[in-house]
Amino acid sequence: MTDRILDDLAERGLIHDSTDLDRLRARLAAGPITLYGGFDPTADSLHVGNLVPLLLLRRFQDAGHRPIALAGGATGMIGDPGGRTDERALLDAVTLDANLAGIGPQLERLLDFTPGPTQAEVVDNRIWTAPLSLLEFLRDVGKHVTVNAMLAKDSVKARVQSESGISFTEFSYMLMQANDFWWLHGERDCELQVGGSDQWGNITAGIDLIRRRSAATVHGLTVPLITRADGAKYGKSVDGAVWLSPIRTSPYAFYQYWMNVDDRDVERFLLQLTLLSVAEARATAADHGEAPERRDGQRRLAREITALIHGLAAADAAAGASQLLFGGDPAAADAAAFEMLADELPVSHVEPDDLRTGLSAVDLAARTSLVTSNSDARRSLTAGEIAVNGRRLGLDDEVSERDLVHGRYLLVRRGKKRYELVVSR
Repeated sequence: MTDRILDDLAERGLIHDSTDLDRLRARLAAGPITLYGGFDPTADSLHVGNLVPLLLLRRFQDAGHRPIALAGGATGMIGDPGGRTDERALLDAVTLDANLAGIGPQLERLLDFTPGPTQAEVVDNRIWTAPLSLLEFLRDVGKHVTVNAMLAKDSVKARVQSESGISFTEFSYMLMQANDFWWLHGERDCELQVGGSDQWGNITAGIDLIRRRSAATVHGLTVPLITRADGAKYGKSVDGAVWLSPIRTSPYAFYQYWMNVDDRDVERFLLQLTLLSVAEARATAADHGEAPERRDGQRRLAREITALIHGLAAADAAAGASQLLFGGDPAAADAAAFEMLADELPVSHVEPDDLRTGLSAVDLAARTSLVTSNSDARRSLTAGEIAVNGRRLGLDDEVSERDLVHGRYLLVRRGKKRYELVVSR
């Protein structure tokens, strides 16, 4: 049922602003719709703040509609003034191309490009914006939008009233995004624009432009910006940002981030950041609420989101690696978990011959960065601070090839939280 999507979004708390919902519901009931959401390449990766609007496109596609992900090569050169108190640094074409190359695969991972009526598309608005002359832009776009209306938009109003003000460049951003909706409406029969709640002013500008130029009715819908329980907004500046790129934020760090979310965020994030059904998300959250110390809700959340962004294999490896560092049995972990840990922990090496003949606990510990010297190793072993693969070592113990997990790995721990991975060559 293509019109059931609005009920699902409402149950998830994913409708912030919208044009007339009854009219949109009637349009969805009449048949599939083409919709779009825009993502400016201001960096070479999207971040978790982009995830809710990106998943919104996926939810509409799963409901039988056709999504377009707009990678804003043109608008990215200008910079959206919304949510900022100062001017963005302008990006050159080379940087923008590199950023587009980075976010393209991230857009493609979450959408289905299989040929058919719901086939997703990624477009770059430079295609239609770059050939547009200034005179054409002023005549065909600027003529239909009053400065009064632009100044009334929250994103512009806040900047006009700020100490730094707003340049004409960023002031024109709204017109460029409005023109995007106009172009996609005419060339792709796009009838709905979606985005984060900070995009509402830009979205309505496009709706007005289409109405004035062609008298057509189109629709807009925004989702809430993702925030933490303490009210902080997710983005590129919160906690150093959590990126969707595995180069910027490793799959393990990504998984572990969600393992550490506040209990108060578990149900909302399960509803808004995963593709679990509403019923399953709420049931998982309810089970979590009965025993939050087990962190089952965070574990399900971390696995679902990591699988969406990095794939099921990476999610399983991250889960295994997390278990290893938080009390899991190393002998039960698969090789992929150890391989992932090799990118997260200090790594040292031993020769196979050393382990065949047996390596003293002092010698093994001294080969790691966990101790500073042989005497420090002896003190730590005497105090019972050193463990290998979960087995506490004494001063007179040895480690041999029989202790290797998957024939290669020794997970060495000093105290409760300091780890190093020893790998047999």
